[in-house]
Amino acid sequence: MPEVAAAVPAAPHALARLRSARLAHSSKPFLARGGPKGERCPGCRLRPSHCLCALRPQAGTRAGFCLLMGGDEPLKPSNTGWLVADVVADSFAFGWARTTVDPALLALLADPQWQPYLVFPDASVAPERVVHAPAAPGAGGAPGPRSLFILLDATWTQAHRMFRRSPYLDRFPVLALQPEQASRYRLRRAPRDDQLCTAEVAALCLALAGEAPAGALLEAWLDVFSAHYLAARNQRPADPADAAHQRLAQARRDFSAQTPG
Repeated sequence: MPEVAAAVPAAPHALARLRSARLAHSSKPFLARGGPKGERCPGCRLRPSHCLCALRPQAGTRAGFCLLMGGDEPLKPSNTGWLVADVVADSFAFGWARTTVDPALLALLADPQWQPYLVFPDASVAPERVVHAPAAPGAGGAPGPRSLFILLDATWTQAHRMFRRSPYLDRFPVLALQPEQASRYRLRRAPRDDQLCTAEVAALCLALAGEAPAGALLEAWLDVFSAHYLAARNQRPADPADAAHQRLAQARRDFSAQTPG
């Protein structure tokens, strides 16, 4: 049964665990902008003065996400794949490498409870491989496999390289997204306005999977995260009564209202 968890700090999720593993095996510290003395909350990656862990929503969804992460993405405080793992409980995160593949990733992709979809826009994909929505439930309303959306979480250049050099993904259908609005993400610049950040892509996937309220909750969480991040960057306090926080509160109510029972 879908539910929004209470607004309390939650246990480390898949991306948090991946980040911890990367840091543990790194030969030198990863220094985000702000200098070597910049303290950050391990739960939300923001400065302690702007921590938003207590606001974190979590939505029970039928769909899941597999975040395949390139470069230093697991370490970057501005990474929005982290927000997907915040909200969607069935989120998995793996580092990408050209020459090796994590056996746990291959096991996940082979798990019969999941139907993986590779989410990536590329004009060179064979038309017969492209789908515009995940499969509907089986005949008679039988649930069938759950949708597992594979997101290549990297810069656009890195993502294209990952797409071309990951033959173990070649057997999966490619989900073609058609965003109707420009990206609202304000922490990094994309080459084009129609190129969305990872959290925005995940929200679209949830909507296509029939879980629009969960997608709206994720979008609202992105807005609140961005507001806190920019407030910290500009050395001003976050405003808990601003439009972003109000959208998050409304998204929580809307999600709860559509939850059965």
